[in-house]
Amino acid sequence: MLEWTVLSLFLYFPEDKSEYLPAAISLGIFAIAAYFTFRLIVRISKKEALKAKELEERLQHQMNNSGENS
Repeated sequence: MLEWTVLSLFLYFPEDKSEYLPAAISLGIFAIAAYFTFRLIVRISKKEALKAKELEERLQHQMNNSGENS
C-alpha cells in the first residue's frame, strides 16, 4: 500500500486561495473555446450533410432520367 506522503503529493490544497484564480480562468477560457469549437463542428457537419443530400437527390434524378430514356 502507498505511503501517506506519496499520496499527499497528488493532493495539494493551497492555504492562499488566490492560487485557484489562474486555474479557474484557464478552465473558463478552454471551456468556452471547446463550446465554440463544438458548435463550429456541428454547423459544418450540417452543411456537409445538406450538400450530400443534394448530391444524392441529383444523382437519383439523373439515374431516373437515364432509365426512362433507355
